[in-house]
Amino acid sequence: MKTPIHIAVTGAAGQISYSLLFRLIAGDLLGPEQPIVLRLLEVPEAVSALDGLAMELDDCALPLLDRVVLSSDPEEAFAGADLAFLVGAQPRGAGMERKDLLQINAGIFSTQGRAINAAARRNVKVLVVGNPANTNALIAQANAPDLNPRQFSAMTRLDHNRAVNLLAKRCGVHPQDVRKVTVWGNHSTTQYPDLHHALVDGKPALEQVERTWYEQEFIGAVQNRGAVVIKARGKSSAASAANAALDHMRSWVHGTPEGDWTSMGIFGDGSYGIDLGLIYSYPVEIRDGEYRIVQGLEIDPFSRAMMDASAAELASERDMIRHLLA
Repeated sequence: MKTPIHIAVTGAAGQISYSLLFRLIAGDLLGPEQPIVLRLLEVPEAVSALDGLAMELDDCALPLLDRVVLSSDPEEAFAGADLAFLVGAQPRGAGMERKDLLQINAGIFSTQGRAINAAARRNVKVLVVGNPANTNALIAQANAPDLNPRQFSAMTRLDHNRAVNLLAKRCGVHPQDVRKVTVWGNHSTTQYPDLHHALVDGKPALEQVERTWYEQEFIGAVQNRGAVVIKARGKSSAASAANAALDHMRSWVHGTPEGDWTSMGIFGDGSYGIDLGLIYSYPVEIRDGEYRIVQGLEIDPFSRAMMDASAAELASERDMIRHLLA
């Protein structure tokens, strides 16, 4: 029997986590032979809800679930964690300004960053799902000074998946026939889903779709998909977000396919003229658990303007909470 992998999940009583946890214990992330320990974190007033969730997890009688740890103490929840999904975050309420939301989440993610720094394994991989994901990831990373900044990432895989699917539908192909789509920037309405390097059935995507559709419909459809889902469903994306979190972490652990890449919000190294240290979404290739930014892509003026606009938004967010960074 393999040694169990410890997976921490915050906001564990929420809808995204509810969709995520049962797939984790089914082996959808680490495979059918890797046992796991779930370490579930919630705020004190929601811990009681975790008891019922733990019962459901146990009632699945799946062999991969070694045990479940329930806690409202971040250091206990992150103790020995190999992988961490930071799902829980303060949602934006009616009348709340973005600055207020950022500062509330700064308190949450700075505490979690310090707990990860103190208690998680030294090679832990941390994925921030809770919005605003990029800046929340920056806050957590800044409060974990003993860890490599490359161990923290923000999820833009849902946006990436949305872009792949929309392009595939437009071209009448299966999503697996689409490669090299990129989502640049922030997980927000300034993100830039880029098709300039994308391939459909091995041929340039922009030779197979109308430029007006790409610039006037596709980009906005990806940027605003979350709001469209809320309007149609009455609730925010949960199952698709959980699926994207699994996709993101699976790629990070197992790698990207040859001839393709994915999009990850990562600690920027200055590539493509983006400020050093912003958590910015880039195209990345992953091998042996380590990602590298795809280099040398040609950036036209249209793309440059879109990329810079998203970077400016992220810099503004960083400046709003700079005093709260460690």
